[in-house]
Amino acid sequence: MITFIISLVALVLGYFIYGKFVERVFGPDDRPTPAVAKADGVDFVVLPSWKIFMIQFLNIAGTGPIFGAIMGAKFGPSAYLWIVLGCIFAGAVHDYLSGMLSVRLGGANQPEIIGHYLGKTTKQVILVFSVFLLMMVGAVFVFSPAKILGDMWEPSAISEQFGPYVFWIVIIFLYYIIATMLPIDKIIGKVYPLFAFSLLFMAAALLIMLLIKQPHIPELWEGLSTEPLTPQSIFPYLFITIACGAISGFHATQSPLMARCMQKEKMGRPIFYGAMITEGVVALIWATVAMYFFYSEPQPGYEQIAGAANAVNDAPSIVNIICNDWLGVAGGILALLGVVAAPITSGDTALRSARLILADFVHLEQRTIRKRLYVCIPMFAAVIALLVWQMNDKEGFNILWSWFGWSNQSMSVFMLWAVTVYMVQQRKPFVITLVPALFMTTVCSTFIFVSPQAFGWSYGLGYAFGAVVLVVALVWFFAWYRKQMK
Repeated sequence: MITFIISLVALVLGYFIYGKFVERVFGPDDRPTPAVAKADGVDFVVLPSWKIFMIQFLNIAGTGPIFGAIMGAKFGPSAYLWIVLGCIFAGAVHDYLSGMLSVRLGGANQPEIIGHYLGKTTKQVILVFSVFLLMMVGAVFVFSPAKILGDMWEPSAISEQFGPYVFWIVIIFLYYIIATMLPIDKIIGKVYPLFAFSLLFMAAALLIMLLIKQPHIPELWEGLSTEPLTPQSIFPYLFITIACGAISGFHATQSPLMARCMQKEKMGRPIFYGAMITEGVVALIWATVAMYFFYSEPQPGYEQIAGAANAVNDAPSIVNIICNDWLGVAGGILALLGVVAAPITSGDTALRSARLILADFVHLEQRTIRKRLYVCIPMFAAVIALLVWQMNDKEGFNILWSWFGWSNQSMSVFMLWAVTVYMVQQRKPFVITLVPALFMTTVCSTFIFVSPQAFGWSYGLGYAFGAVVLVVALVWFFAWYRKQMK
């Protein structure tokens, strides 16, 4: 628990110290924001800062800082280091700068930001990549909450006729369509703060229970003697498994939604940097809860909870068991609301982002419902096809989730390089983005080399080629840098 307390304090201090430094480097001013200059009543709408923060937090969180942290805890106390250092020096910097560049570029979406600094070809690649990633998010985040709800209750007549979870999948998908089509302040602006509160309540309640229980879990300095509960190597798998809570490229697709609702640039640090730090705190709490579940002494936590013996490899089951055991009926219901609402809300804003990206690409205004439908109909058809494939293939969800994780982190690589180019061009201290960009480039390339779903090479060979990619990236960057300086 000492490592946990130190990590928690470090995240808070990171916001006030390093977050302030990053804000000063960027230099927000009093120029009109897109929400004011381009107000359209649909996507460009001024919202209160507290509401934007809650929506941003829920948009970027989903179940990522919960399920990812639980699965990442199997790597032992090293998960603490990645959550703290990754969140402060990589994830929050990525989120803040991508959000603020969106503000400066008139509410530009992720492909436009990347294309502005890395060129048109890169923009086209990222546009396809990001839309596919967002549709994957929509498909994944339909199925996972539908499964949780379906395991609790669903009409037997429908499940017998059409299969399990179909009832809830249809309900959630209908909500997706409505939320994606309507102006941002009609549904998202009204219900998201409530869902965000339930997610934060769950984390706060578990934090209190951790402080009361004081379970003995491995400390960071005991890490070398802690046997991981996974055969995967810490590098690169830990950095792919824990994305939300450390750094996530998906966040840069969500930040422009809130960049179009900010009244002042100075709201950026609490909204973008602050929401990421908050997500890091949630991930830290769940990683600690999971370590209690996996590693607590004298016996693992799951051996102390009735019905949990077979749940070690099932993150949703761990969430339900812990919440019901620690928080009681009322707390368990509110916690479940957070676990179910989080993926649903991330899914609908993912599809909203995809609509805006596609609309910007084809230069189709989105004031009228008819023109929104032009984009939404083919997009929803593609998501439904992806969802049907996922349900018909027994390994569909696992395959989709693993590639979502890699795609997610690869998206962060492109954005980090884009903001690094911005920092160089503006004569700002670019090292604060260059180091995370190099690190994540190495992580994602090494994952491709060693993953059984890609090249499947040995760790030794994969690490060697990962090092080659790092050297090439360094040489390429500094060659470009010298030309810029001339």
